[in-house]
Amino acid sequence: MADVDTRTGAEPGTRTADRVARVLTEVCSPAVIVLLLPIAVAWSATRSPGSALGWGVLVALTSSVLPMAGIVAGARMGWWDGHHVRNREGRLIPFALLIVLSALGVVVLARAGAPRLVLALDVAMLSALLVVGLITVWWKVSVHTAVAAGAVAILAVVYSAWLLLLWLPTLAVGWSRVRLGDHTPAQALVGAFVGVIAGGAGYLLVV
Repeated sequence: MADVDTRTGAEPGTRTADRVARVLTEVCSPAVIVLLLPIAVAWSATRSPGSALGWGVLVALTSSVLPMAGIVAGARMGWWDGHHVRNREGRLIPFALLIVLSALGVVVLARAGAPRLVLALDVAMLSALLVVGLITVWWKVSVHTAVAAGAVAILAVVYSAWLLLLWLPTLAVGWSRVRLGDHTPAQALVGAFVGVIAGGAGYLLVV
């Protein structure tokens, strides 16, 4: 008979899987990916450490840092159920915040003369965000898989098709969201599809 934790009633293997899922969910969260992705794209565009960091930080600020600060603040005030906003209805205000700040970032980049690849990235992320936000009005979709899959697609275009292999970790991220009960397999799959298609369309519009 399997050993069971008397406090939680869960088998050790189950607890381990849950811990792995939680780690994947946090380490590969949209906020983390959007912190790093702009710097990677800016490096490809400029090949200058200072410029890459500057443009990358600007995108990360409006698409990750400031939105996440607002989402965390709202969670602490009890407006929604945590920084991942698990309930669909609670996602509408955070999505509005994300869209406004991301749109502001696109305007700032355009006026500042950002490299085309960096501007294309920001437009791609905004495009995917708009589509995911629209779907969220009536159905919950995974932002984790949307951002992860979209990031892999863009990196493959910017650097090498070999980076499409990073879709394997993206599958693990989708598994983690389903494992934790935050999404169904369909919601994780649709999120990835939207990230690639909507994000790719937005990227191609600029590039």
